Amino acid sequence: MQDFENFLTQNLPVVDTFHPDYNEALRAMVLAGGKRFRPRLLLGIVEAYAPLLVESAMTPALALEIFHTYSLIHDDLPAMDDADLRRGEPTLHTRFDEALAILAGDALNTHAFEMLSRSAFRADVRIELVRILAENGGSGGMVLGQAIDLEFEKSPLSLEQVVELHTNKTAKLIAAALEMGAVIVDLPKETRRALYRFGIDLGLLFQVQDDILDATQSAEEAGKPTGHDSEKNSFVTLLGLEGAMAYADGLAEGLRERFELFDAPLKEALSPLMEQYLFRHALKSKSEDSETEK
Repeated sequence: MQDFENFLTQNLPVVDTFHPDYNEALRAMVLAGGKRFRPRLLLGIVEAYAPLLVESAMTPALALEIFHTYSLIHDDLPAMDDADLRRGEPTLHTRFDEALAILAGDALNTHAFEMLSRSAFRADVRIELVRILAENGGSGGMVLGQAIDLEFEKSPLSLEQVVELHTNKTAKLIAAALEMGAVIVDLPKETRRALYRFGIDLGLLFQVQDDILDATQSAEEAGKPTGHDSEKNSFVTLLGLEGAMAYADGLAEGLRERFELFDAPLKEALSPLMEQYLFRHALKSKSEDSETEK
């Protein structure tokens, strides 16, 4: 991923303006780091089937990361989670002001689609990439999930409703990363659908793990405020820590079984990510048990 990081630093938006903070606001949260999970999924698919397209795929991978970063900037705003730390850095509204944070998020959102429209692929591929990101990140996807999360912040939901919430808020953008990679390399529609469904469950696992880590990590370890989900509809709030661990185990086992059905190039490409993330909730728990024994 070092090639992607180099591409990222060289291709962030820079605007000719006399505004003293605007360009820094556009770049700060992207450069603050992060797991780069979604770009890694997209690029992993491309690397598996069409390595010669990896360089061209850097643009949609960066568009996806920029779009994700916009969502984090807005998620941290006082009207939403009111967080003061993200990726180990001060959030934009605390570093600058709320208005500039909102506008920076707006700018990154739209810039992501500009990048997709300018990517080095056929027009039909570019249009499909735009559609996938808009459909999964917009009114019927991530934004819907955020709206549900905020509306029912202090009202308990059922497990089915919590799954719907986080399917939209988190999982769909992760599934979109896999589908966008599949579109770039022109995989069959059946394979695209299978990857998307795999991505939904992977995204749900990712969210359950984040809920577990929120309940077990310090803010310094997580790089963002933790322990604030006790009044929210997290999997830990609903199921308890042990119940959430068991739920994550079930998702991880199901994903591992489906992963074994993928063809060899795809398994090879995604194997490092699966090893890193499939049971990260359990690895954290074992680490804590080890420290306790010491």
